Amino acid sequence: MLFDDPEHDDVWDRFRERFAFKPSIRVFPGTAEPPESITWHLAAITDDPDGSTVDELQAVIERGLLACTKPGEDLYWLDWNHQGYRFDPRRVDGPGRPRRPGSAYPDGDYHLYVTRDIRLGTFGHPWEDSLCVFGDDLLAHVEDRLTALLGTVLRRGGRNVGNTWTFGPDRSSGPVPGARSGYSA
Repeated sequence: MLFDDPEHDDVWDRFRERFAFKPSIRVFPGTAEPPESITWHLAAITDDPDGSTVDELQAVIERGLLACTKPGEDLYWLDWNHQGYRFDPRRVDGPGRPRRPGSAYPDGDYHLYVTRDIRLGTFGHPWEDSLCVFGDDLLAHVEDRLTALLGTVLRRGGRNVGNTWTFGPDRSSGPVPGARSGYSA
């Protein structure tokens, strides 16, 4: 269900603060990824004419989020500069139930699934073509399957794994000194 502006803004503000989120189409990764995170490149999805890889990615994330949340605990799906949704993952996608909002795949905007306390979730970066999954519990449920599905791991704990280059300032240690908040092209 759509959630109101104060709650929407609160979740985004806490995400921005914890992850030093700096939206940009040129500077990656866009966040200070926490130690308990893995970021995958989404190139496997770029050549997916029937959408089956996107569907499998979504199914893996949904199963992981369901396994890691408590009964009655809501999740939030955020789409940068658009209305977000709050939903109970146990009360969607069935007969007579609403559809699960959004997708983990960042189709043109930043997409996030997060718990209210932001202890775990996903962050999809559309211009880096990447998906960061954070939170030890969630990683335990999705890491092997996502690696088999997507292949290339870009970063672990915000650090390059040696098989990729990331351009722009090092965001792994928090906000960039002297950087302004907000959008940077």
